[in-house]
Amino acid sequence: MTIHDLVHNLFCITPNLTLMKSFAILLMFIGMHYCFAQDSLVSFSPEAFELNYEVSLSGLDGWLFKEGNDTLWAKKDINTKDWRKLKPTEISAKFADKNGKVEGWFRFRFRLDNNFGIPIGVRRGGWAATDVFVDGNLLSAFGNTGTNGKGFQEYNPIDKLSVTVNLEPGKEHLIAIHFVDYLSSFPPHHLKSETDGGSRFVTMGLKHFLALTGPQYDSFTLDNSKKTLFYRSIWTSVTVLLAFLFWLLFFQNQNEKKTLLLIAVYSSFSALSNLTRFYITDPSISFDVFWLSDLLGKLSSWMMVIVTFIITATILNFRLYRNFIILSFAYSFLGALTIFFNFFIQFLSINVVIEFLGVTYILISSWKKLKGAQWAIASGVLLSILFGTLLVTIGAPGSTKMLFLLTCFYFSFPLSLLVYISMRFREILNEVNENARQVVEMSEEKKLQALNQQKLLQEEVIRQTAELRNTLDDLRSTQSQLIQSEKMASLGELTAGIAHEIQNPLNFVNNFSEVNEELLSELKGELSKGKMDDAIALANDAIENQKKINHHGKRADAIVKGMLQHSRASSGIKESTDINALCDEYLRLSYHGLRAKDKSFNAKFETNFDQTLGKINVIPQDIGRVILNLINNAFYAVAEKEKKLGRENYEPTVTVSTKKSKVRPEDLVGRARPDDPFGHGKIQIIIKDNGNGIPESVKDKIFQPFFTTKPTGEGTGLGLSLSYDIVKAHGGEIKMVTTQGGGTDFVIYLPVGNGF
Repeated sequence: MTIHDLVHNLFCITPNLTLMKSFAILLMFIGMHYCFAQDSLVSFSPEAFELNYEVSLSGLDGWLFKEGNDTLWAKKDINTKDWRKLKPTEISAKFADKNGKVEGWFRFRFRLDNNFGIPIGVRRGGWAATDVFVDGNLLSAFGNTGTNGKGFQEYNPIDKLSVTVNLEPGKEHLIAIHFVDYLSSFPPHHLKSETDGGSRFVTMGLKHFLALTGPQYDSFTLDNSKKTLFYRSIWTSVTVLLAFLFWLLFFQNQNEKKTLLLIAVYSSFSALSNLTRFYITDPSISFDVFWLSDLLGKLSSWMMVIVTFIITATILNFRLYRNFIILSFAYSFLGALTIFFNFFIQFLSINVVIEFLGVTYILISSWKKLKGAQWAIASGVLLSILFGTLLVTIGAPGSTKMLFLLTCFYFSFPLSLLVYISMRFREILNEVNENARQVVEMSEEKKLQALNQQKLLQEEVIRQTAELRNTLDDLRSTQSQLIQSEKMASLGELTAGIAHEIQNPLNFVNNFSEVNEELLSELKGELSKGKMDDAIALANDAIENQKKINHHGKRADAIVKGMLQHSRASSGIKESTDINALCDEYLRLSYHGLRAKDKSFNAKFETNFDQTLGKINVIPQDIGRVILNLINNAFYAVAEKEKKLGRENYEPTVTVSTKKSKVRPEDLVGRARPDDPFGHGKIQIIIKDNGNGIPESVKDKIFQPFFTTKPTGEGTGLGLSLSYDIVKAHGGEIKMVTTQGGGTDFVIYLPVGNGF
């Protein structure tokens, strides 16, 4: 809560900050009664130490300053004409050199009244390293200025105890201070000495740069620190325990998740705020660690304000409109910037007022609608307002009364959250019990209905089962017909390819037969003329043509035998088969079959056969159907892509390759890494196209019966399903690798048995 942060930062971080309220009165008192008219000498009486046990010297007139370093400047009688009038509170980053270092000497002359009889001490504040001289003699080194041969070491001002000094009353004394400081590495890059040990407020450290202390100062400081430490231990312990409890409730309960999360976040920021304030009271920490820890503490306090507002609005069902939410985020961001750039002190009071008005407005707006556990939150808010008001009005800084009121204020809202959760869980339990009772009543009614429905369902199940059996018989019959249709379609495509393929050798036979007829006629003529040499040449040409006629006749015969072998039913007997020849044959038959159906179809096809495969035992008709089906699909895919892109932008290509033994995945298709399920002892038939690929949404369905991506009437959806079953029957597998827009690879794995 922000009132707590205000009071806590001002009065509880360090005992010396309790002087803030009385500082202005003290300066007026000193100025009126204990200063000479001249600027160069200040006089003090014992009464000046009665109010707060110390007198700050940093803001008084009479200080002289000179940049640089000379140990002679500590002596009393030196020429100070070239020294400037400058108070320690006026030193700033503008005095820093290019390395961010500020080094110089301060001098201040004063005297104690003749009736001064109490011992006097000197206390340092701020992070600058200094050597303090009194009347030319070194009193103490605070930190290390680096002049003694050792490296620079900043002074930690958290330890506020004083150093005793013997001063003669009625006599003029000189305090000379060798001052060394560096710029902070954090924005806005002030001098480290401008930051006090208990606050990051600008110039607060310099106001407490040097002070004279009375005899009761150290005991007052120690007592106040112990008392503050006791209360701070209570705050930290309780907030950490509450944070742990709220997070445990959040993870263990599914109901009220949003509210429990907000409460757990609030309690975490509360615990973090106290933990960081514990840390910054350690006199051994460095400036950077102190700065970051203090920043974290202030950000935590700031976030407590925001989350408190959200929790109150959420639990009280107060609707936060969009513009209001945007304004809140902007306000939060502004608050974070003010903390980070050292303007938090200016923004803190505004924050208190805004939070007070906002929470009060929510409470008043929701007052008539409050019920049940919401009253716990309303009570917590009211108690926070009450104790915050008492803190501001009657809380004496540093007193036990102030710490007690601060404790009550600090725990009012967190404990109300705990009460809210307890009451809310009881409400939820009551709701669950009521719902359970209603469910039991409804279940009894439903039970009777269920018995009646069960009888009806049983009758319906019997009827539908009979219908399903009839439907299943019809589906089986239809499936058999579709399978036969797929086979006939495959046979038709093959027959068209064979017809086109056989036409080529027949053309050769016819052409060479006609040529031989002409050659034989010429041969007769030459023989009749007695030209034996010409006759022999013509006879040789006729013989060569006859060989070609014989070659192409055998080729046509092989094609016809292959067609007859494919057209007849599979014998189911495995034969020693040359896979390379089988793939080459069906690649060409598929291409020419598609060309026979569509004269506009044209595609590039390539082969890459492993010549070391040898022959393996397969059923050639069945494996041929698989290869033919996959090649047909590949040609169909590239033809569809060509229709979309045009021949100028795309070259349709189908590649058929074979490999044996275990191959590296990157050698397989160049696009993916399908696992080799067999390793050595298997061959691979790879049919690759550069078409559009198979969509991700249907990849898992392509081997299902009757599934096809082709338009209605162009496919039965059984080709891949039958191919899958045939390969499985041979002890192999089919794998598919596809890239959207990049093509598809089908890989057939077949065992080679003992012939490998």
